[in-house]
Amino acid sequence: MLRRLLLLACLLASPAALGQTYPERNVTIVVTSAAGALTDVLTRAVAQRLSEVWKQSVIVENRGGAGYAIAAQAVLRAEHDGYTLLASETGFYTTQPHLYAKDKLTYDVERDFLPIAGYGTIPQALLVNPSFPANSVGDLIALARKKPGAVTFGTAGVGTALHIAALELDNLAGIKTTAVHYRGAAPALTDLIGGHIDAIIMGPSVALSSVQAGKLRMLAFASDKRVPQFPDVPTVAETVAGYEATVSFGLFAATGTPAGIIRKVNADVQAIVGDPVFQKKYLERFAVEPVPGSLDAFAAYLRKESAMWGEVIRKADVKLE
Repeated sequence: MLRRLLLLACLLASPAALGQTYPERNVTIVVTSAAGALTDVLTRAVAQRLSEVWKQSVIVENRGGAGYAIAAQAVLRAEHDGYTLLASETGFYTTQPHLYAKDKLTYDVERDFLPIAGYGTIPQALLVNPSFPANSVGDLIALARKKPGAVTFGTAGVGTALHIAALELDNLAGIKTTAVHYRGAAPALTDLIGGHIDAIIMGPSVALSSVQAGKLRMLAFASDKRVPQFPDVPTVAETVAGYEATVSFGLFAATGTPAGIIRKVNADVQAIVGDPVFQKKYLERFAVEPVPGSLDAFAAYLRKESAMWGEVIRKADVKLE
């Protein structure tokens, strides 16, 4: 009888009550990137603070590969109880669905996942090899117009953020460049430094040391306004109106996760990323800016990004099998 009563109490527990007691054991966050990538670095920083707040271990597991699919499938296979969460670039939600034909992905992000909270967003940077004969975005566009296809952009693979950012530049500037695809951003960056390709549009954090050493030149940031840490570096939009290419990071949960738990995780992550000490140590260091924090605002932000990138991908006719 006691066992039945306890079971009934659990079944009748309200979502709000579940949020108040969560977490009662270890929480696992599955990351879509390899260790050391910015998604991983930020997730581990947030996880450490969550473990302090929750008085429970928050374990970070790296499940990179197949785009975002390996990590996403691992979260879907787990219980949808809030104890296994997904950490990813938001391209998981905003670009990947547009790259595949219907039913090619084993999941539907809007049906199977719930946005929880964002850590922040980072503008990508337009980087060129020092020998490339362009000192500005305008120079690069002029070269591309003079010789269509001659300017080469490195990417981390077809459909990646690096690829789509270059496609957006082609679209808005009315130029034609050539994408050179690599298995990841690191080999693309290595070939850019080696002079095998002309340019790349990517998050600047891993490239800053090469810029400072004179191995790369930063022509512009792909943000809507200049980055405070680099006030002398222009934006692409100062030359190409409307151009913006950013990479954002955040947490997601499998659909079916109790609403009270979703609200609690959102509130706790907002408190962490809103802390000035955390921002100075992790966000400002990598030129990361906050994204909308509330559940509704974060979801609206993702819908807007999805609509924008979906249009870029449609116009470029990029598809993955």
